[in-house]
Amino acid sequence: MRADGYLLPAERKVVAVRRHPAMMGRRALAAFAAVLVAAAVHDHLPPRDPLATVVWIAALAVVARLVWRALEWNSERFVVTDQRVMLITGLTTRRVAMLPLRKVTDMTYKRSPTGRLFGFGEFVMESAGNSQGLRRVEYVPEPDRIYLAVSRLVFGEDAVTDRPGDEL
Repeated sequence: MRADGYLLPAERKVVAVRRHPAMMGRRALAAFAAVLVAAAVHDHLPPRDPLATVVWIAALAVVARLVWRALEWNSERFVVTDQRVMLITGLTTRRVAMLPLRKVTDMTYKRSPTGRLFGFGEFVMESAGNSQGLRRVEYVPEPDRIYLAVSRLVFGEDAVTDRPGDEL
């Protein structure tokens, strides 16, 4: 899926990334655990026991859910242009959540210890309007770089400067 199809003719793309694959971590651990449990149950039951079949079907369902989520992740994009912020999601039903940059009144950038370890962060944007299509974007990769890029757009180029020796 290309984000270019959602851009206006005069819009300039600044950032276009997939969210961090860590967002699938819990499902991956659940799938791994389900397969381990199914294998353990299979080893401790008599051959052709119906319970073993049920456990394997449940484990395969958990693995299938992980595969579906991985396909969804592959089609998702977080896009920042010179005019707006978009989160494009959905494999079968496409959803484009959007927030114009001129409406952003406040932006919070968070990095949990896990996010710092694996290299992702979260952005929470507040806007002047009552309802907004996009408020929170989790699992943003390269969050320091993207935070600076968004800050430059919202607050102007002079507000954010990269100086040699500054830590990100």
